[in-house]
Amino acid sequence: MGFTFKQFHIVDNHTAMKVGTDGVLLGAWAQGGKKILDIGTGTGLIALMMAQRFPLADIDAIEIDKGAFEDAQLNVSQSPFNDRINIINCCLQDYQLCHETCTEGVYDAIVCNPPYFINSLKNPLLSRTTARHADSLSPQELIYHAKRLLKSKGTLSIIIPYDNKDILEAEAIFNGLSVLKLVNIKTKSSKPAKRCLIEFGKDATKQCETEEQVLTTDKGTRTEWYQNITQEFYIK
Repeated sequence: MGFTFKQFHIVDNHTAMKVGTDGVLLGAWAQGGKKILDIGTGTGLIALMMAQRFPLADIDAIEIDKGAFEDAQLNVSQSPFNDRINIINCCLQDYQLCHETCTEGVYDAIVCNPPYFINSLKNPLLSRTTARHADSLSPQELIYHAKRLLKSKGTLSIIIPYDNKDILEAEAIFNGLSVLKLVNIKTKSSKPAKRCLIEFGKDATKQCETEEQVLTTDKGTRTEWYQNITQEFYIK
């Protein structure tokens, strides 16, 4: 069971949140560098995608949930990128305590597909609640720690629901991060945007690049943009 990509396979037996479009989009779009941090790696999907896209990168991937951590370890160990991905079982707030070499400003890029259902009804399954709610990682904590860990020219790339975009943008601006790139994602051209890909950085002089993209055509097939961005991962 699981999901097979071109260069790796994802097992998600112990992970509450399975492979989904959000993670694939972020892993295919996010800016990289020599040193990358994946916050809340889950199955390790985004870390593996970043390792494939950036062959010179070393990647740290942190995960608070023990079951997801075990799945990520397995997935990475069976991939061609095992020697470049380090899976760590801890939360972002305690990350410095868990990883002794972690000092301020060490990462060229940080990626995160965060918990995002703020103030919504909780799921009785604890692991799924942790994965889907902001209780364990608030927008304020995410932005604060990401800024702390980023190099001066580093980037933070996130995918979130469109309705939560303003909350995260406001928090980023308050903490001294600027929006460098913004992609509003529609499932179909006739529908409103459902997701946002956002790239933040410390450089306030850069003007934000904004675009709108659609995932599927009226016939239900992938659009040219979606095909192009995922062609190195999806098996046709």
